[in-house]
Amino acid sequence: MDELVKLVASKVGISEAQAQQAVQIVLGFLQDKLPQPWGSHLDKVVEGDLSGLGDLGDLGDMASGLGGLFGKK
Repeated sequence: MDELVKLVASKVGISEAQAQQAVQIVLGFLQDKLPQPWGSHLDKVVEGDLSGLGDLGDLGDMASGLGGLFGKK
């Protein structure tokens, strides 16, 4: 997640502490909105740990659940 925080800080021109807060807010939002079990594994994905994600089901199932992510269905 450090890499993501540094990227946000540099792209937006804010401190790393502010970027850390922003990233945490966005991750929390996505965890609440993504269909399970995707949301619960988001931290691992952000950290680059893709091991153990084989039980997440079909990508087509995930894609159909993403339609409402931002309020659109």
